[in-house]
Amino acid sequence: MSTSFHVGVDIGGTFTDVVVRDDRGLIRFFKTPTTRKDESVAVINAIARMGKDWQIAPSRIMSFAHGTTVGTNSVLERRGERIGLIMTKGFKDVLEIGRQFRHNLYSAILEPETPTFLAPGEMRREVCERIAHDGSVLIPLVEDEVLSAAGELVAAGAKAIAICFLFSFANSTHEVRARELIQAAFPKLIVSLSHEVDPAFREYERTVVTAFDAYLKSIIDRYLSRLEGGLESSGIAAPLQVMQSRGGLMASSVARRRPVRLFLSGPAAGVIGAQHTALKAGFNNLVTVDVGGTSCDIALVSSGKALIRPEGYVAGYSIRVPMIDVNSIGAGGGSIATIDAGGGLRVGPLSAGSEPGPACYDRGGERPTVTDASVVLGYIDPSYFAGGALRLVPALAREAIRVYVAEPLGLSVEDAALGIHRVVNAQISEGIRLVSVKRGIDPRGFVLLPLGGGGGIHATSLAEELGLKKVVVPRRPGVLSALGLLAAPIEHEVSRAFGRDLEGLSLSSIHTVLGELDAACTMLMREERAGDKPIDRLHFADVCYVGQSFTIEVPIDLTATELLKQIYTDFLDQHLLVYGHRSNAPARIVNLRAVHRIAAPALDFEEVQPDSGREEFATGFRNVRIAGVDAPIQASIYRRDLLPRGFRFSGPAILEQSDTTTLVHPGWTGEVDGAGNLILTKS
Repeated sequence: MSTSFHVGVDIGGTFTDVVVRDDRGLIRFFKTPTTRKDESVAVINAIARMGKDWQIAPSRIMSFAHGTTVGTNSVLERRGERIGLIMTKGFKDVLEIGRQFRHNLYSAILEPETPTFLAPGEMRREVCERIAHDGSVLIPLVEDEVLSAAGELVAAGAKAIAICFLFSFANSTHEVRARELIQAAFPKLIVSLSHEVDPAFREYERTVVTAFDAYLKSIIDRYLSRLEGGLESSGIAAPLQVMQSRGGLMASSVARRRPVRLFLSGPAAGVIGAQHTALKAGFNNLVTVDVGGTSCDIALVSSGKALIRPEGYVAGYSIRVPMIDVNSIGAGGGSIATIDAGGGLRVGPLSAGSEPGPACYDRGGERPTVTDASVVLGYIDPSYFAGGALRLVPALAREAIRVYVAEPLGLSVEDAALGIHRVVNAQISEGIRLVSVKRGIDPRGFVLLPLGGGGGIHATSLAEELGLKKVVVPRRPGVLSALGLLAAPIEHEVSRAFGRDLEGLSLSSIHTVLGELDAACTMLMREERAGDKPIDRLHFADVCYVGQSFTIEVPIDLTATELLKQIYTDFLDQHLLVYGHRSNAPARIVNLRAVHRIAAPALDFEEVQPDSGREEFATGFRNVRIAGVDAPIQASIYRRDLLPRGFRFSGPAILEQSDTTTLVHPGWTGEVDGAGNLILTKS
C-alpha cells in the first residue's frame, strides 16, 4: 500500500515553513526564505524540493493546508484595491466618524483612527433608500441613484465597491438589488454586501469589515488562484485549505469569498500547534510567544482552549471578525535597531525581513537587527543557522551594530547588542501583559511556550521578567505553525442578527434561525470534500443586558430542558467572570451563531531522522553574554535533535536544532519529557 502524505505550509515574513506528515505519523520539514514579491513562489518551490529531496510523489499528497499573511500584509502596506463605498443617504461619513475614540489624547498632531484610507471622501457615495430596524421598507431603493453612484466611483478608479445600507441585516433586498444593478452595468466589478459579510447591528463596525472585504477580495483571489494553479501544475490533486483567524481550516473557494477571515491565518495556526503541544505535556494554561522574523504574536490559552474574541485589531483598526485572541507586535529576529531623535534605542517595527535580511545574512542588509545581536552575543552558531542552510557572517553583524548603535551610544559592540535584546524583550513582555494582566489574569500561573524561529532565544529572559517558573519548548518550535495546520479542524461559522429580549421569547424562533444557520454551514462544508467524516455542530448566542451595547458569547445546548433559563444563567456567570459583577436585570439575544467542525487527527508524530552515526549530543561550550552578568559566561552546547528522553541539564546552555535555537539562562534546569518536549524550570 502506497504511503499518503499531508502537507502544512506557513508563510512568515522571513521564512516559509513546510511540514510533511505521512499516514504513519512520521514528519519531515524544512524552512525556505519567503519570496516577498509573490509568496506563492516559495510554496511552489517547496513542492519541487519535496519531490527532489524526499521523493514524495505529488499524487500521494492527500491534503494541503496553508497559513498566510497576505491579507494582513496587504493592509499594513496599503496594497489593496481602490474601492468605493455606497451608503444609505445621510450615512456617507460613518466610516470616518467611527466611534469617536481617541487613544492618543495629548498628541500634538492628530491622525485619523478610523480606516479612511479604505474609502476617502471622494470615494464615498450615498443613495436614497431606508430599511427600518424590523426589516420593513420605509423608503424604496432609488435605482437610478445606485447606477449614478457606481458610475462615478468607477470613473474615479474604483475596482471594487462595498455596499452598506442601514439595517440590511434585517432585510437584504435593497443591497441585493443594488448589486444586481451594478454588476449588470459593470460585470467585472467586485461588489461586497454588508449583510453577507457581517449581518449584525452597529453600522460603523459593519461598514469597516465590509470595506475591508472589498479591499482584499481580489488580492486574496489572485493569490489563491496562483497557488492553486501551481499545485495543479505540480500534479497535486488535493484540495487547498486555508487557515482562518478563529483557528479552523476552510476550502480556498470559501476563503476567496470570505477574505476578511484570513487576517490571523498564520498566527492562529501557531496557537493551535501550541495548544496541542501543551496538552500533551500536561499543561492547560499557557502563554504562547511566536517570535518570527518580522513580528511577535502573543496569545493566551486558558483551560486548554485558545481564547476567541468577536473582533480583532489589524494595523490598529477594529475588524469585527471572530479571531483567536492574538496580540501582534513588530518585534522579531529581523526587527531593525535604531537610535531615535532623543538618543534612545528603539527596536522595530521596521523589519529587514528575508530580503535583504539582517546584516549577517550578507544579502545587502546594512542595518543591525535582533538576529545580528544574537550572533554577537554568542546565542547563534553562524555555521548552523537554519540547520546550516544559511551561513551567517558575524563580522557584518558586528560592523552594523558598531556603526548604528554602539558608537552613537558610546558603548561596546557587545553591550549594544545586549541592549538590543533587553529592549525587544521588554516590548514582548509588555505585549504579554496586554493579553493577561490587562484582562485581570495573573500570568504567573501560566507556563510560557515559545515558538517560531526566534522564540527559544528569548524564552527564559521573558519568563524571568514576568515571574513565570515553567517554560515548555516544543520539539519543533520553529515550524510549529506549519504543524498546527495539520492539527487544525475544518470549521465554518455563520451568524445572524436576532435582536430579541429573552423574556417572552418563543423557542421556535431560536430553532428556526439556528436551523437556517446550520443549513448555511452545511453548504459551506460541501465544498470541503470531507466525505462522511463526523461533523460537530455547535451553537452560540451573543447576549447582553437590555440597553447594553456590548455582548458576551454564550453556548446554546439545544437539548436543555429549559433552554432560555440556561442561556440566561450562563450569561450571568460569564458577565461576572468578564466584568466582575452581575445583576438579575432583563437580557436579550443580539446575534445567533452556528459553528460546524470536523476534528483533525491528534498531533502525534515521529521525525524521519537522517543517519547520524555516532554523533554526540553534547558538542562543547561557547561564551555568551547575558543581561545582569558583566562578563561572558560559558554555556554548554547541545544538539537538541539527539537528546534522549529523560535527559536533564542545567543552564547556562544553548540547545541547537535546525529550526531554532533555545537559550537557557543560569538558574534554570531542563528535562526532555516523554514526548520530546523540553521542560525548563526556574530553580
